[in-house]
Amino acid sequence: MINTRELLSCLCLCVLGLIPCYAQQSTDIKGKWDLEITKDGQQLPSWLEIYKSGNATLVGRFVYAFGSARPVAEVKMDKEKGTFRFSIPPQWEPDGNDMEFEGMLVGEALKGTMKYTDGKVYNWTASRAPRLAYQPDPAWDEPIELFNGKDLAGWKATGKNQWMVENGILTSKKSGANLVSEELFTDFKLHVEFRYPKGSNSGIYLRGRYEVQIEDNKGMEPSNTLFAGIYGFLTPNEMAAKDPGEWQEYDITLIGRRVTIVANGKAVIVDQNIPGITGGALDSKEAEPGPFLIQGDHGPIEFRKFVVTPIAK
Repeated sequence: MINTRELLSCLCLCVLGLIPCYAQQSTDIKGKWDLEITKDGQQLPSWLEIYKSGNATLVGRFVYAFGSARPVAEVKMDKEKGTFRFSIPPQWEPDGNDMEFEGMLVGEALKGTMKYTDGKVYNWTASRAPRLAYQPDPAWDEPIELFNGKDLAGWKATGKNQWMVENGILTSKKSGANLVSEELFTDFKLHVEFRYPKGSNSGIYLRGRYEVQIEDNKGMEPSNTLFAGIYGFLTPNEMAAKDPGEWQEYDITLIGRRVTIVANGKAVIVDQNIPGITGGALDSKEAEPGPFLIQGDHGPIEFRKFVVTPIAK
């Protein structure tokens, strides 16, 4: 006897385009995925990794549109239907229930739904994260002064602008808009000089997707969410932060996914692969060039140097 509920569910998925009605689907969902969640008219960049733990259990990591990478305790498969599901407890989301995800592999993509903490349901799609080529000994182009010491030429604010230039220093005195470079980059070397007041928090997004954390953390144990960490992913080998109010430096090299960070003269992350985008990324299109984003929506921050040396074309 036909299960009416299952039949209606299948027909709904077909109508929504989540599964084709004529072919059995593969269930090989392991790997890294760049997601886009359609929520309230916006495309929210997100990221998902699924891998096997032991003989059969699927586990993973998930990055939402904000916050850090979160563990996925189990990805549960229904092989007969070709679907999977998992849930994640709230991190920085509004109070409510766990976020619940359902999806399936359709061709080379994943498609599915997310039930948010408030119970509303949104659609999402995902493509496999690209392999980004690494060149061990690249040729470099001429350095570019992205901040000219005079004004905001070459940058645009993502909201109401609180950024200004005072005495040759790029300054955000209070929480407000982020600042995004107009020029896009693939691989590069970056030299920045910055300072912040006590207790402040900021960051620099490489290609607009991978945040290097800036925060008042002197004396703390290093963490992937603190000073010089790739937010939620890569932990520095030591805490190199200076006192608030002092000028500090990052020298960052990004080639493909491989990043090296020298913080205040100390190599704290060396040739490590960035798994995927971090929370707050501008998009999840990892194969494309991207801008720099300076985080201005957290705490006060100042820059006096922002010099990029792109890879030679």
